Amino acid sequence: MLTLIKGADVFAPSPLGTQDVLIAGGKIVDIQPEITIDTYQRITTVDGTHCILAPGFVDSLVHITGGGGEAGFASRTPEMNLTDATLHGTTTVIAALGTDSSSRTHSNLIAKAKELKELGLNVFCHSGSYHLPAKTLTGSVTSDLMYIDEFIGVGEVAISDHRSSQPTVQQLAELAAEAKVAGMLSGKKGTVSIHVGPVDTHLSLLHEVDKLTDISLAQFYPTHMNRNIDLLNAGVEFCKAGGTIDFTTSTTEYDLAHGEYSAAHALAYCLENKVDPTKLTMSSDGHASLPIFDKSYNLLGLEVGKESTLHGSFVEAVQKYNVSIEHALMAITSNPAQILGINKGVIKQSADADLVLLNKTTLAPTECWSKGVHMVSKGNALVKGAFE
Repeated sequence: MLTLIKGADVFAPSPLGTQDVLIAGGKIVDIQPEITIDTYQRITTVDGTHCILAPGFVDSLVHITGGGGEAGFASRTPEMNLTDATLHGTTTVIAALGTDSSSRTHSNLIAKAKELKELGLNVFCHSGSYHLPAKTLTGSVTSDLMYIDEFIGVGEVAISDHRSSQPTVQQLAELAAEAKVAGMLSGKKGTVSIHVGPVDTHLSLLHEVDKLTDISLAQFYPTHMNRNIDLLNAGVEFCKAGGTIDFTTSTTEYDLAHGEYSAAHALAYCLENKVDPTKLTMSSDGHASLPIFDKSYNLLGLEVGKESTLHGSFVEAVQKYNVSIEHALMAITSNPAQILGINKGVIKQSADADLVLLNKTTLAPTECWSKGVHMVSKGNALVKGAFE
């Protein structure tokens, strides 16, 4: 079967202008201003006029098995469903454990990843969790990355947070070194995802690793960098020193009222401060627990992250903060894919056919393909999980 998308304004994520895009066998076969096919094979033609065709979104932090609730067992968050991603243009997710690596396990994480992959989503995973020493599936980070296809890195390891294991420079350096070598041996990036909390030590631990060892800042991928202006400014300096940073699109009204920047605002702020656009990403933290703490770390409330906020923050960046469509898309497509070392997030010949068609006026997703499978049509899910 062939699918021909006609006359869309293509962002790859760099702008390519009005193009026809032909997909077959799960791949992008051709991109031309005009494609005409004379064949007896069955062809599905999709009208892309008045639309933007973009790479399927890459969500670099999702808790697909749910998160452990900081308010006890009854507050454990649920697992994500396939359409939590696809209805909002996301075709690739990177899954991780968080605070809870006891009731949430790597065997559960991999099983859920395989479920979502069977349904058509692209899913990768991180070994480890918040705490060190790292918990693993096979007994070591090296074996996880080398022998389990889904594992591509480690994390999210918590720093500058009262919930972390308070890792030392040596512990973090040893973990990053193991992940890097394991990545080299398995053809993976071995990126270390870093959960950054609200404590004012910010990214100092990562700078210490960079200063005292052979591990560079580029090995780390700190997230939640939009918690407050001080952390955001620390992120600007981190990028200019060679690192990359990620902003969390799921948030709460309480946090926004108490100094947190929205991910879209943080993206715009960094671009205004001359940060290289390739060093900035956004992720949803979908299905994570979002605890609300006061200044003494007393729990005030608890909400749940949503994968849909990734698309919402893209729209907010473009429509409210005047970020270019190219730079806003880079933050949720090619940038996270490159940082994590996965072949996703671009539109080019022979690339996987992970695509989302957006209404040019509203930027709402109308069509979505994952590995060439038509997942969403006219805003409605064509493929669902067994229990959705």
